[in-house]
Amino acid sequence: MYKSAPRKPFGPGSRVGPRELTPVSGPPVPVPDPVRLVHLQFRRFAGCPVCNLHLRSVVRRHAEIEAAGIREVVVFHSPPEELREHTADLPFAVVADPDKRLYAEFGVEPAPRALLDPRVWGPILRAVARTTWAILRGRERGPASRPAGGRLGLPADFLITADGSVLAAKYGEHAYDQWAVDELLRLARTARRDGAARA
Repeated sequence: MYKSAPRKPFGPGSRVGPRELTPVSGPPVPVPDPVRLVHLQFRRFAGCPVCNLHLRSVVRRHAEIEAAGIREVVVFHSPPEELREHTADLPFAVVADPDKRLYAEFGVEPAPRALLDPRVWGPILRAVARTTWAILRGRERGPASRPAGGRLGLPADFLITADGSVLAAKYGEHAYDQWAVDELLRLARTARRDGAARA
């Protein structure tokens, strides 16, 4: 297991070194992307109801996100075979990182506040209700009873330019603390406006 990186090592102006990430299906994904912004999301475990609640909002607006010049790349700390069972219908790259190498590099850490912060309790109830209904209808599978990497992961978001610069970063304070789609689109608009002003 890799040692944790310092908390919040990436912020605006940081640089992400080039690499290719291998999704659970589809071709390797370059990060940074040579043409588009990359929204690199760190989620929790395969089948996580709270993660699924958020990702469904991303799926609903994926065409809008792509039109804004953003490529979605979502990382989970589950093994690939487990992740494939839960992400086959997602229209973006999903990466398995069971050894948490990327989590360590980006300083994305677990913490008890992931589930204990009162701000997450409402989303948890909504997420569990939605997931339970989907499982009963045979549309989803439930998460493992003991998910790889544990249940106390925190989310994180990074918006990365074609040259590897981090435009914006968010380290979640609880399990449902991430950028909403509107915030992501606002950040992309700001990046384009700033880029045009510098040109």
